[in-house]
Amino acid sequence: MDKDKLLLSSHRSRLMLSVAFVLICVMAGAIIWSAYAGMAHQSVIPGDIANVLGGGKASKIAVIYVDGQMVADKSADAGAGSAFSSDIVKCMRSATEDPDVKAIVLRVNSPGGTPVAAEEIISQMNKTRAVKPVVISMGDMATSAAYYISSQANRIVANPDTFTGSIGVIWTFKNKSKAYDEQGVTVYVAKSGNFKDMGSDWRGLTDNEKSYVNAVINESYDRFVQNVAKGRNLPVDKVRDIADGRIYTGTTAKEMGLVDDLGGLYDAIAIAKNMSNVKGKAIIVYMNEPSVK
Repeated sequence: MDKDKLLLSSHRSRLMLSVAFVLICVMAGAIIWSAYAGMAHQSVIPGDIANVLGGGKASKIAVIYVDGQMVADKSADAGAGSAFSSDIVKCMRSATEDPDVKAIVLRVNSPGGTPVAAEEIISQMNKTRAVKPVVISMGDMATSAAYYISSQANRIVANPDTFTGSIGVIWTFKNKSKAYDEQGVTVYVAKSGNFKDMGSDWRGLTDNEKSYVNAVINESYDRFVQNVAKGRNLPVDKVRDIADGRIYTGTTAKEMGLVDDLGGLYDAIAIAKNMSNVKGKAIIVYMNEPSVK
């Protein structure tokens, strides 16, 4: 009898050890999958398993950062901390194509950038808006081209003291001819056309070049004003009146109709969630959270 009890106790111990080992393996697998899902922006529970369990796929709100001076592509000339439209568009496309992502929040903290970078982001925003809402959350600053892209969203949320606005276009030229003369530096230019060396710092602009530059600036400015008016549903003349390069606080911008709501990032996320009719909790997915440079 004692021998039978001893054998039974031994079997129970082995069974308990086996169960404990299986549980540890399951927990380790769950931890590894959760880490992978977080990096790959996937649901923690795979779709097929979730459906079997009756939970379905969790709805997600994607947060994409536009942080720094906006330029089109990565290059040696790009400054540290630039916001590359190529990367931002890539993130937006990924979030747009993900059926679990129900809305996108663009967290904008930028002084502006090139018209091309803004236009590339806006082009993707228009495609995304046809599928799901795009909400802007303004950080410290969203001026010039950064306001340009913001104006094309479904809704804009700014902090009361966010710097925004600065609607306008600028193109600067340096004239170092006097310094070169003092240093005894001379320049010979072989060019195929009168405008080919326009903007070179060894001379100033001619009157014809100044007229040409102003025409280019005015063309870009008119497009800026027209698109802001369309995006914000404001009269063109009203936008033109306030589009003189001035910076406005978020509070003043709201009074002018340049932004919709005052609040922070999570207020914008809540608005995006409501706009997309998500019921219950939603997973917040940070697509490209910037690091300290």
